[in-house]
Amino acid sequence: QVQLVESGGGLVQAGGSLKLSCAASGRIFNIYHMGWFRQAPGKEREFAASIFWDAGFTYYVDSVKGRFTISKDNAKNTVYLQMNSLKPEDTAVYYCAVDLNGTPGHYDYWGQGTQVTVSS
Repeated sequence: QVQLVESGGGLVQAGGSLKLSCAASGRIFNIYHMGWFRQAPGKEREFAASIFWDAGFTYYVDSVKGRFTISKDNAKNTVYLQMNSLKPEDTAVYYCAVDLNGTPGHYDYWGQGTQVTVSS
């Protein structure tokens, strides 16, 4: 089994910053990529950012480009999401996910989520 543990969420004023962390542990032989998703109240879960583990390529949803940065620490099997210039519409539960099989667009395990609330 694989566990993903997120941390770093909280309450912040608009314009502020937060950094989320997600540590993967358990039976991990190879990580292909990890991603961050978010789900706002009453909305579908949406993709926010992802990073390929070996090459380091990163992808972002348009609404966070230039404000969020995804990064990783291979030695710690940890992915981060630095969120700057936060807006009230960034308020959501943020989930990390990991792909262990190299299947594009597919994630094998998900974290429990961490709440991010941005006040106006």
